[in-house]
Amino acid sequence: MTKKHKKNAVEADIVLIGAGIMSATLGMLLKQLMPDATIQILERLDEVAAESSDAWNNAGTGHSALCELNYTPEQPDGSIKIDKATKIAESFEVSKQFWSTLVEEDLVSMPDQFIRSIPHMSFVIGEKNVAFLKARYEAMQQSHLFKGMVYSEDKEMLKEWIPLVMEGRDPKDSVAATRMEIGTDVNFGALTHAMLQYLWRQKGVKLKLAHEVQDIERGNDNRWNVEVKNLTTKRKAVISAKFVFIGAGGGSLLLLEKSGIPEAKGFGGFPVSGQWLKCVNSEIIERHHAKVYGKAAVGAPPMSVPHLDTRFIDGKKALLFGPYAGFSTKFLKNGSYFDLATSIKIGNIRPLLAAGWDNIPLTKYLISEVMQSPEDRIKALRQYMPEAKQEDWELEIAGQRVQVIKKDAEHGGKLEFGTEIVTSADGSLSALLGASPGASTAVSIMLDVLARCFPNQMKEVSWKKRLQEMIPSFGYSLAENEELTNEMRVRSAKILGLNESEPMVKVK
Repeated sequence: MTKKHKKNAVEADIVLIGAGIMSATLGMLLKQLMPDATIQILERLDEVAAESSDAWNNAGTGHSALCELNYTPEQPDGSIKIDKATKIAESFEVSKQFWSTLVEEDLVSMPDQFIRSIPHMSFVIGEKNVAFLKARYEAMQQSHLFKGMVYSEDKEMLKEWIPLVMEGRDPKDSVAATRMEIGTDVNFGALTHAMLQYLWRQKGVKLKLAHEVQDIERGNDNRWNVEVKNLTTKRKAVISAKFVFIGAGGGSLLLLEKSGIPEAKGFGGFPVSGQWLKCVNSEIIERHHAKVYGKAAVGAPPMSVPHLDTRFIDGKKALLFGPYAGFSTKFLKNGSYFDLATSIKIGNIRPLLAAGWDNIPLTKYLISEVMQSPEDRIKALRQYMPEAKQEDWELEIAGQRVQVIKKDAEHGGKLEFGTEIVTSADGSLSALLGASPGASTAVSIMLDVLARCFPNQMKEVSWKKRLQEMIPSFGYSLAENEELTNEMRVRSAKILGLNESEPMVKVK
């Protein structure tokens, strides 16, 4: 970065890198809390929400821990741990509150374009898995966040719930399912578009597409100099900002490393690619109405939990199965095959090698997934839809996920499946790494960013008041307050047009 560039830098209070759900959420929060703030949103592609936030790229929608079995691991003694599921369910309720306020205050419109009710189900095959699901169901009844969940081994009932899953199935199969009616399908691409459209119209906000961040450097004045290249004109410019948020999905790690903050040392990335089978038969699509999650294969990463998934994309009902995991050295779907090599630095070589050694089975699994034939994919689908025909499905390439590798005192480095916020000591720069549950808990994650980066402002009465207006449960624990949870669910359902309550059905 040249001195000339620094001298001619454009000033902004805030720079948000990446035009996905994370930057859009943080931008909405900050503009409500700091109406006069100047914000620059930078996106390397020529459209917003085109990477992980896009509906076809997103490995899961509306993650609220109602049906995702990997959020409720079985312990060595056979008990089921629900802590992570409880946290995710609570975070999703916080997200719904925030989205409800955006609709209520007419900041975004037409909620049915980004969120709809859809039952969330878990489905398992085999006596051992049935025992696990029943134990999971019983454990989850300890929390009011999962009140209304229905468990059944009754095959006639399952035929009513999920006919495509039961048709053609061996009558001798031991099967079971849980179902929650208040599940949702969220199109995070549509939601991101709606929020950024609002921000783009606000005074002091600039959204720049086809602008690639090439360097991030702290100036002598402690402001951040963000060097950006206009990919259309090829011209470079520098934006001087008080605060920078890196929400570039898989590209965040490389940009975080450019910042040079000590807190970034030791972090690495493990890229995982994905593919879907997309149904092209409208009759089949109409016959399935649920998100049906199963158990991941041994050695599979959590984001590869198989599910037969009803979604609403561009106003149309869609049916997907997958995702099929794979390996690519790209960190973004529209990235470079050199991304993984470029991310390797002196500070993270040891964690990368240690995590790589500990996860050789995972690497082998991902490579085997890449080598699958169309017949192999249909065979996997038939575990969940026995009468599936190959001509009714086509392959759709999903987005990239970069899992976090971080230092570990015991092993030298470990692979983390989740999200990680990395923040500079003074709170002037923050980056989000990782993946699932990601988008579904974006509001809670961004509240954490605010707490880390704007600690003094978060104590101010004006900020607290506005946050409580946007998120009525702010400052309270939904997991510890059943009455508040029910009140917030009724509010969100009314404003967003969702199912308010669930039918009370006896366990069978």
